[in-house]
Amino acid sequence: MAEPDQPQQLKRSLTLWLAVLYGLGVTIGAGIYVLVGIAAGRSGMHAPLAFVFAALVMSFSAAAFAELGTRMPVSASEAAYVEKAFNRPRLSLTMGLLVVLTATISAATISVGSAGYLGVFVDLPPQLIITLVVLSMGLVACLSTRQSVTLAGIMTLIELGGLMLIIAAGFGTGSGLVTRLPEILPASGDIAVWVGLSGTTLIAVFAFIGFEHLVNVSEEMKTPSRTLPWALFLTLGLTALVYALVVWVAVVAVPPEELATSDAPLALVFERLTGMPLITMSVIAVIATLNGIIVHVIMISRVLYGLATQGNLPKVLTHLNARTGTPLMATAIGVSAILVLALAVPLAGLADLTARFTLVIFAIINITLIRIKSIETDPPPQVFVCPMWVPVAGLVSSLGLLLLDLVVR
Repeated sequence: MAEPDQPQQLKRSLTLWLAVLYGLGVTIGAGIYVLVGIAAGRSGMHAPLAFVFAALVMSFSAAAFAELGTRMPVSASEAAYVEKAFNRPRLSLTMGLLVVLTATISAATISVGSAGYLGVFVDLPPQLIITLVVLSMGLVACLSTRQSVTLAGIMTLIELGGLMLIIAAGFGTGSGLVTRLPEILPASGDIAVWVGLSGTTLIAVFAFIGFEHLVNVSEEMKTPSRTLPWALFLTLGLTALVYALVVWVAVVAVPPEELATSDAPLALVFERLTGMPLITMSVIAVIATLNGIIVHVIMISRVLYGLATQGNLPKVLTHLNARTGTPLMATAIGVSAILVLALAVPLAGLADLTARFTLVIFAIINITLIRIKSIETDPPPQVFVCPMWVPVAGLVSSLGLLLLDLVVR
């Protein structure tokens, strides 16, 4: 039994595929159902390229997270990395709280969206629906990590199944998806198209946010030195493939101008391709939002637990339930913060802050890896090592996207 003043250890129970399902669950969300219309309106038939470009940009930071995560497979990972690089506890705490704030805003936004979808099926006030949804998903997050992530993984498969249904329906309509492929490529000299495509890439980057949260469950992976890098890159690659295919099917099935004016563009695509009732996609959208809440609550609780383990927050947050092995106090605080934000704070514009905060986090993470690699020339064994130019490219791309955000806003 652990000593009273020593933090308890989380159980290492996550396999590669459970980790990938967790990563897909926190990355692929209800946002793609809306982003298709925005992307089509900005870049038309070229929109799928934006998601490919976004994945390439994010891959630099994914590699940085992979090296840092295998160097230090702990909860509150970002804070631990900053502490290791700069030895400044206040900076480390600030980094950890920034991660918590970003995830809380994202989860609150998802909670409000979930209430909107559920309102179609349940005649209850939106605030009551939000309360019931957040509390019930919080209870799921209190289960053992293997149980909660397995349930989230099942929901992720259903969510992916909806997107795969659209892809399959698109390919089932004939050879148009293949014969029209040349339309994806813009003319090299068309400056206006490339400017529009860069703006679409910025939006597409927002759709990939979430894969980095895998580092915060690395302490619960059976073999993080092997599992974490594979989980990060598989999550990013599979997400990019699904996004690109869904967007291509959408712009081929429905004219981009029509998609851009639709409030539910993927539902429109689904109806146009299959003739099936829209309620099918509504059910899948509900599952997508509920899944998003679960994985965010898990991540927030692990960051709070990790910050307490590092001595930056009260030790009471390190207490693990004897039956589930999960930090219930940290989970309760995360659920409460999400619920208060979802009920009391106007969320218009806060979703955009999630993406901007994330890009700031990415920039800091890349600076951190540059610092660590410069002072530790011999990395420990079993560490995923990337060349120095990778975090430099990750830093430049993250700052570049932030500057692009200022220009296109």
